[in-house]
Amino acid sequence: MMALVFAALTMAMVLAYAGHSRLATAAMTACLLLAIGEFLWEIYSPEYGFRMPWIQVQRGDVGVAL
Repeated sequence: MMALVFAALTMAMVLAYAGHSRLATAAMTACLLLAIGEFLWEIYSPEYGFRMPWIQVQRGDVGVAL
């Protein structure tokens, strides 16, 4: 899905460079909507949603170094 976001962004940049500002704006809007959709899909994912597995916040016994 992220490839679609990058494809829309690339298309927006190419269209802006070519002078097609309305089409570039539409492609940029599509990029923004795809990115929001990707974010919401990740947040509400049953596997990873609302968790941050890369942050370990569990308390454990920590030995005292002397």
